[in-house]
Amino acid sequence: QLQLVESGGGLVQPGGSLRLSCAASGFALNYYNIGWFRQAPGKEREGVAFISTSGADTNYADSVKGRFTISRDNAKNAAYLQMNSLKPEDTAVYYCAAAQKVSGRLSSLGPYEYDYWGQGTQVTVSS
Repeated sequence: QLQLVESGGGLVQPGGSLRLSCAASGFALNYYNIGWFRQAPGKEREGVAFISTSGADTNYADSVKGRFTISRDNAKNAAYLQMNSLKPEDTAVYYCAAAQKVSGRLSSLGPYEYDYWGQGTQVTVSS
């Protein structure tokens, strides 16, 4: 069964940090590009970060650039999202997704080219 499972979400104060993990099972993640997305209540799903299969290419939404870092460990079949300097507006359900192919940097942060999705992990930033 092909599956992505996110973990590491929770409640954190503004300015704090969290590290999200995305574990793959049933398939080899090293053949897939990875994206992290988020969706806040009443809002559309937003692409946050992207990493290519080798890890050589990354892309970030302007809203998180300089605060979030995406990484992957193909040996562990996993990907990560390190989130620092968190703000209340970062509150959302965070999803990881895997795509065999993305057609460009713009589409890397769009949801349409991703083949597999996790069920999400809640991140709440509040004092």
